[in-house]
Amino acid sequence: MSFDTTNLLDPPRPSYTFSIFNRALFEKSKFKDYDSLLESKLARSEARANHFASILENGKTIGANGTLTRPHGTHESKRDKGKFPKTTKVHLVEGEYVATFTIGAEETKSFLLIDTGSDLVWWQCKPCRPNKCYSQNNPIYDSTKSRTYRQLDCIVETSSCQVASKVYQCTEFGNQCLYDYKYADGSITKGWIAEDVITFYLDLGRVRILFGCGIDQTSGTQFNGEYSGIAGIGRRVLKGGYSLPSQLEADIMAMCLPGTYSTKASTISFHTTPFKKTTSAGLLPNFGFPNFYFVNLYKIFINDKEVPFFPSLSRNFGNYDMTGGCIVDTGTIMSRFPRDFHTVFRDAFRKEVRGIPMMEVPLGAFDTCYIEEPGVVPTFPVVKMYFGHQSPDNLLLLQQLRVVVHIRGLFCLAFLPWDQNVAIIGNHQLQGVGLTFDTGTDTLSFDLDAC
Repeated sequence: MSFDTTNLLDPPRPSYTFSIFNRALFEKSKFKDYDSLLESKLARSEARANHFASILENGKTIGANGTLTRPHGTHESKRDKGKFPKTTKVHLVEGEYVATFTIGAEETKSFLLIDTGSDLVWWQCKPCRPNKCYSQNNPIYDSTKSRTYRQLDCIVETSSCQVASKVYQCTEFGNQCLYDYKYADGSITKGWIAEDVITFYLDLGRVRILFGCGIDQTSGTQFNGEYSGIAGIGRRVLKGGYSLPSQLEADIMAMCLPGTYSTKASTISFHTTPFKKTTSAGLLPNFGFPNFYFVNLYKIFINDKEVPFFPSLSRNFGNYDMTGGCIVDTGTIMSRFPRDFHTVFRDAFRKEVRGIPMMEVPLGAFDTCYIEEPGVVPTFPVVKMYFGHQSPDNLLLLQQLRVVVHIRGLFCLAFLPWDQNVAIIGNHQLQGVGLTFDTGTDTLSFDLDAC
C-alpha cells in the first residue's frame, strides 16, 4: 500500500489556487489494508465529533472562534516577558485533506493539513527551540534563510495580534505576538505570528500572509511528520482572523474533496470558483461560532419518503433561530444527526432497502450494515437533502457510496447518531462534490461529481 509522495502529480497552479489531496494518500503505507486505514480515520473523526459536542453543549463558555475558553473567575497568571500565553482554548482535531504550499524566498514546498474548523495557519519553523520540532519528511521552513520573512511587531501593528482570544499575547520583550494553540488530540504548537510570501508557480504570483511560526511542536501529542503544519480555512470574518479566507479577503472559497481511494490532486481556490452553482444551500451567520459553516437544512427524504424532523433538529444559536441547524465540516467523515432523528432516518432507510441481506450484529458504530454478495453491485436508496425550501435548486442528492460506506466486506449506512441538537454533513457525503462557499451571497453550492 506504500505510496511515494515525492512522485505526487502536483501541476503548477494560478494565484490563489492550491492542490489538495486526501490525507489517506499520505498515510496508507502505515496500514495493512484499506479497512484498517478507514478504521483509523473513523477513530480520528470520532474524537473530532466528541470535541464538537463539547463546544456545542449548553453551559459551555464559547470563544470568538467557537473554541472552549476558561470560564470567568478562573485564575489567570500575569504576563511574563517573552513567555507563551497559557493555553486557554482547545481546537478541533486536524483535518482530513492536505494542501501544497510554497513559502518564503527559498520557496520551500510544504504539505499542510487543511481544516474548516480552524482559524490559524501555521508552519513548523526553524530555528526551533532545542528538540522542539518534530521530524518532517520534507524540509522544514527556515525563517532565517527567507529574505521575505518578517516577524510581526505587535506594538506597532496592534490590530494584527488577536490578543482578545487569549491564544495570542503581545509581549513587551521583543514586541512578539506569541501564540499557544492546542488541539483536542493533545497536540500543541507554540511560536509567534510572522509574515512571508506564498508563491504560485503557474503565473509566478506572490501573496503575503500572516502565519504561526511554530518553534515548539513536541510539548504535546506528536504531529505526523508527513505534514509541515495546519492551514485553517474557517469561514471568513470581516475584521481580524488568521484563516486563509479571512487573510485573503476572499468571499469565495471553492474546493472539491478527493475520495479516500483517490491518488489524484484536486484544488482549493479563493476569489473564484471553477464549479457550477446550480444547487445551493444558505450559509447562516453565527456570532457565537463565526468560523463554522452553518447551512439551512430544511427537509430530508429517503427515496420519496420524507423523514419527519424532531424538535432536536431545531436549535437557537445566539440571536438566530436556526431551524434545521446543520454544520458542514470537511474534517468530520461520516455525517451525524441528533439521535432521535437518526433513529427514524435509519428505520426509514431499512424499509427502503430491497433484496439485500442485513447483518444482525452492528459493526462498531455502524448499526445498519448489509452483506456484500460476490458479483452483485447492490443498489441502495437515495438520500435527498433540501436546504431552505423544497426545490431542485436547493437539493443535494446523495447516492450509493455517498450513502453507504464499504468496510470489512459490508455496506454500512454512512450516517451516525450523536447526542447534539445539530446535524453535521461530513466529507464522506461530499467526496467528489465541487463546493463553493460564498460568504458574499451567503450560499454554499454543490456541483456533483466535479472531481
